[in-house]
Amino acid sequence: MEKLTGYCGVVVNMDKDNVHVHYHDKEYGFPIEDDNQLFARLVLEINQAGLSWTTILNKKDNFFRAFDDFDIDKVARYGPKQVERLLGDAGIIRNRLKIAATIGNAQKIKALQKEFGSFKNWLDHYHPLSKEEWVKLFKKTFRFTGGEIVGEFLMSAGYLPGAHVEGCPIFKRLQKHKPRPAWMVKRKSTVQ
Repeated sequence: MEKLTGYCGVVVNMDKDNVHVHYHDKEYGFPIEDDNQLFARLVLEINQAGLSWTTILNKKDNFFRAFDDFDIDKVARYGPKQVERLLGDAGIIRNRLKIAATIGNAQKIKALQKEFGSFKNWLDHYHPLSKEEWVKLFKKTFRFTGGEIVGEFLMSAGYLPGAHVEGCPIFKRLQKHKPRPAWMVKRKSTVQ
């Protein structure tokens, strides 16, 4: 068997109950169809900035609880009371800028849903773009979305390649997955 590199190489020798193994084998690089789940992944990536991914994975359930299962409609309506509640919640990352970005991004996604029908449709509309083009688009559209955050979000949701190396068994599973990750499907962007 070839030596695995990247995240695949990191998790190969971990205990099967490790949070990274579950994420790598069941979530990372798999297409996400649901807008609330896409929003959740974006928020988790934003919260990872400056921290380890292990911290985020260990707090993932707390994030879902604290942010009403990332229900976009609910989060978009959060006001000062909810912000203060979140700032007092030790189960999540208590960063005022990241919380404000989460609420603002939920509001932006609601606008995109109105225009495109869904957040996923908006992503599909712009696919495929290069990472650099995606980063420019996200910076123009969302808050707290730098190059690393955008790249990881899009890779983790199947819009950019790189989540798994070809020798990884999960890569082979993704090739057969229905639906396939967007980057594996040849199509032209509908952007003019």
